[in-house]
Amino acid sequence: MKYFGAHVSAAGGVENAPLNAKNIGAGAFALFTKNQRQWWAAPLSPETIEAFRKNCESLGYSARHILPHDSYLINLGHPESDALEKSRDAFDDEMLRCEQLGLDRLNFHPGSHLNKISVEACLDRVAESINRALDKTQGVTAVIENTAGQGSNVGFSFEHLARIIDKVEDKSRVGVCIDTCHAFAAGYDLSTAEACDRTFAEFDRIVGFRYLRGMHLNDTMKPLASRVDRHQSLGRGELGIEAFKYIAADPRFDDLPLILETPNEELWPEEIAELYRFAGK
Repeated sequence: MKYFGAHVSAAGGVENAPLNAKNIGAGAFALFTKNQRQWWAAPLSPETIEAFRKNCESLGYSARHILPHDSYLINLGHPESDALEKSRDAFDDEMLRCEQLGLDRLNFHPGSHLNKISVEACLDRVAESINRALDKTQGVTAVIENTAGQGSNVGFSFEHLARIIDKVEDKSRVGVCIDTCHAFAAGYDLSTAEACDRTFAEFDRIVGFRYLRGMHLNDTMKPLASRVDRHQSLGRGELGIEAFKYIAADPRFDDLPLILETPNEELWPEEIAELYRFAGK
């Protein structure tokens, strides 16, 4: 069974996110557990935690269909020790917030080398950062999102994701999220069913579907292999609609949070309904 949704607002408190998801017909959702453009936030109160858990339960959202995202400021592969430590502390806190809310995964962008260390050294730092966070928390999986390869960002190739996973000590608590816009921008063609066959076969060979913990479903404004991250509404960009029909029909993507991050929020109810139609629901 498919679980489609969007990255919804948690304004006014994280307990509002499941309500916002239900209002757009979502069967899954993503959220920030704190302001994504600030390093720190006040700890979650017991009342907030209880309200979030109750709203998820009453509206039928289980943890495996919720994909929280960490702060955009965090760089777990930072080349400078002080900045790396700051990012690691912030990531540890984000993992703890997920644990407190009863969530079982946290999605994050792996990081950037900033042209100061090698790609390999940066990837190894990301893995070390994950190991540290897993040691400090329980029950939450660190979910690495593939990137578009813009600037000095790592994680745009399946080989990058595989290297990080290889160096994570607890393989049961590491996974990946594939963003369709990022994959296309990085050079992985998804524009036809045949292209999807090839790309996902390559993903399975290099990383493995056993590590897939969610997806971001986004069209893109930029062409294949552009290395530019610019999301577009489904079927209105360079990627087109076929990839989303493919994902909706393929059982390998069942029981995962399949999350829209498309730019026009007013279209989310329509896009979610269309995805469910593609899935035969």
